[in-house]
Amino acid sequence: MIPALDMAPALLVAAPLMLTISGVMLAPLFGLERLSTRIGIAAGVAAVVVTYLYWRFTVTIPWGSTWYGLGFALVCLAIELFGLFDASILFSALVRRSNRTPEADAHEARLRARPESEWPAVDLIIATYNEPIEVLEKTVLGALALDWPNLNVWVADDGRRRWLRDWCQAKGAGYIIRPDNAHAKAGNINHALAVTSAPFVAVFDADFVPQQQFLTRTIGFFDDPRIGIVQIPHSFYNHDPLQQNLALRDAMPDDQRFFFEAIMPGRDGWDASFCCGSNSVTRRAAFEAAGGGLPTGSITEDMLLTLALLRQGFITRYLNEPLAFGLAPESLTAFFVQRARWAQGAMQILFLPEGPLGPGLSLRHRLFFLPTAWLSQCLMLLMSLMAPLVFLFADIPPLVGVTVESALFYLVPMVVAQVGGIVLLGSGRYYPIAAQVLGTFQSFRLLPVILKTLVKPHGHAFKVTPKGSDAAGGGFESGTFLATTALMLATFAGLIINAMPDWRIVEQGALVPMVAFWCSINIVVLFLAAMLCFGIPALRAEERFAIDEGVAIEVAGSNIVHAARSIDISMSGIAVSAVGLTRGDEVRLRIRNVGVIEGVVARAGSGMAGIAFTGSDSPARDRLIVRLFTAGLNTTELRPPMWRATRAMLSRIWKADMTVASAKPSEAAESTGPDIKLDKMSMVVPPSRDRAELSAMV
Repeated sequence: MIPALDMAPALLVAAPLMLTISGVMLAPLFGLERLSTRIGIAAGVAAVVVTYLYWRFTVTIPWGSTWYGLGFALVCLAIELFGLFDASILFSALVRRSNRTPEADAHEARLRARPESEWPAVDLIIATYNEPIEVLEKTVLGALALDWPNLNVWVADDGRRRWLRDWCQAKGAGYIIRPDNAHAKAGNINHALAVTSAPFVAVFDADFVPQQQFLTRTIGFFDDPRIGIVQIPHSFYNHDPLQQNLALRDAMPDDQRFFFEAIMPGRDGWDASFCCGSNSVTRRAAFEAAGGGLPTGSITEDMLLTLALLRQGFITRYLNEPLAFGLAPESLTAFFVQRARWAQGAMQILFLPEGPLGPGLSLRHRLFFLPTAWLSQCLMLLMSLMAPLVFLFADIPPLVGVTVESALFYLVPMVVAQVGGIVLLGSGRYYPIAAQVLGTFQSFRLLPVILKTLVKPHGHAFKVTPKGSDAAGGGFESGTFLATTALMLATFAGLIINAMPDWRIVEQGALVPMVAFWCSINIVVLFLAAMLCFGIPALRAEERFAIDEGVAIEVAGSNIVHAARSIDISMSGIAVSAVGLTRGDEVRLRIRNVGVIEGVVARAGSGMAGIAFTGSDSPARDRLIVRLFTAGLNTTELRPPMWRATRAMLSRIWKADMTVASAKPSEAAESTGPDIKLDKMSMVVPPSRDRAELSAMV
């Protein structure tokens, strides 16, 4: 027992917390890129956690309590240990972060020293089902513009749409369909593999646009015969629901940055990175070694493919460079379709012999590929919300023997050590409050899916994440809103009841202030999670890219040509700094590397003008897509420090300026004919158009 707080014992009580905070603050001075420093951080966190667990086991378990009191405490302890187990795997991964960019530089230099005739052939497969043309056109044209001489671009269309076949033929992409939709995306790609033959296969989802240097940066890794797959991160050119619904577009990066820019490089350091379904290149011989294609036993076929290749001696290499940009979920519906599929597929692999518990894997790979983090995170977050309520309303504590002194000596240093350790090892990509809010928000929907999958692993339908106009941004997550609001009100009520001596339920009144602090954090998290439930449509139907360059503007019916400078450009229009333009003027704009585009002045004044493009299909539109979406322009890249992002998120609690004007999404292209119907046959329309114009444009 820690002695009572007078001056000398107070220093003793505060010593672990002060040491922990000092360690977090001083660690960067030793160089966070050094392996020894990173190991030291992990070891320091482990020492604090072990000390905490000693206290948990020896002091805080009510062994002599009632059966329900002991049962509740043991359930809380079991969930906590489950979370710490997954946290230990996370820390292990973060310790050995890799940086493959220097290798990619050397590979690219060696590749470019060879004649282009010796560059290997690549089949690039774009898997699609129901995505609209405004999504597909960017991906297909971006693929056709790749800096690679021997490339075949294939659109594998499980929607069998006649208009898409005709559009692909007009643009020069190959088109593949099959007679059924067996095994969803995995089956679609496997069929495309069967009718193509290049030694390397790049796979892209319908919404991810490859940058021109994608292949020149990745193919060189295959000089190492151990490499079966090269994976790059999923980066986005739009904002996700967390950024959109909380008005954090300019203050917080998307929620997947921590995974793709911290966890995956760490896994790569252990040769445990994995294929993520899109933005990857795979050696065809590796596909053949894995049985001829993607495994079909789970809807997370990408992770199963990596495990299959590990068993065959191939590894997945991860290059942490933004070489493709796609669409983050554009609505709450799309967000939950995506996350539920990920969680469901992750749980499914536990029951497969090809999964992490099957034969033929090292212990390291078994641990890294355990998908239990999905379950432990949901349980930990929901337990942190429910445990104080059980205590406040039933006087059943999750742990006993807790005083202010012991909490400061054991509990608080453990929390600071874990959060600080992840922030340090996560390269500034981890934002604790944002992670807590988003994790709480999704746990209400994902936990039932996870538990259902554990009871019934298979037989669930594959759902494609809606994209583009099909995503229909906005919406209201009523179930989660009711749950978060009810928990908020219950937490308030519990605090008020126990603050009044005549109504108090908790017998140990001295514990109420500590529980009140815990509850205040929960209320903030629940409030922000409730705000997330109100979907705010995207401000614009098309993303804008800031480009500052000269633009020539010719007004129709006159010989006047205005010299202007662009401010930003999208697929639907351009903002320019110019004088002499009047609203309603029909104009022709000459844009570098795009050509002439017709438009009409939508607004003008104060030395600026907004011009809406007219005409939806032209070679200039194709060149504009290539210019905007394949040259590394990024509208969402943010690297704010943790304190600034946290302050911005917390400010949403009292700011009332979050209303954003809704924008009508662009209409999808209408079908130019009925869908293609096949009877026990497939169709392969090979690429036909010369790619030289697009690939040489940027």
